[in-house]
Amino acid sequence: VQLQASGGGLVQPGGSLRLSCAVSRSIRGFKSMSWYRQAPGKEREWVARIYGGGTTDYVNSVQGRFTISRNYARNTVHLQMNSLKPEDTAVYYCSAVMGTAILWGQGTQVTVSS
Repeated sequence: VQLQASGGGLVQPGGSLRLSCAVSRSIRGFKSMSWYRQAPGKEREWVARIYGGGTTDYVNSVQGRFTISRNYARNTVHLQMNSLKPEDTAVYYCSAVMGTAILWGQGTQVTVSS
C-alpha cells in the first residue's frame, strides 16, 4: 500500500493550502488516517486525524484553521489549511492505520513566509 502526499508549496501568512494524500487501495476499513508534520530541528508532530467512523481530531495549534476530510471514491484524504502562520512551516506527512500496521507516505513541504 502506498500513500502519496501532494499540495505543498510556498504561501504568505494568512493564506491557504490544501494537501492531498492519495492511497493505492481503498481507504474503507482503515482505522484512521492522519497528518503529521516535522519542522526543521523539531520532532515529528501529529496534526489531525480522521477515524473510520468520521470523527476528527486536531492538535490545539491548528484547531479552527485546519480541516481533515476524506473521499472514499478517490481513496484520498485531504488537509485544508487556512489562516496559515509561519510556525506552520514544516514537511507534512500522511499516515494510515490499517489493521495493526502504520503506513507512511513521503512528505510534502509547506512554507509560510512573506
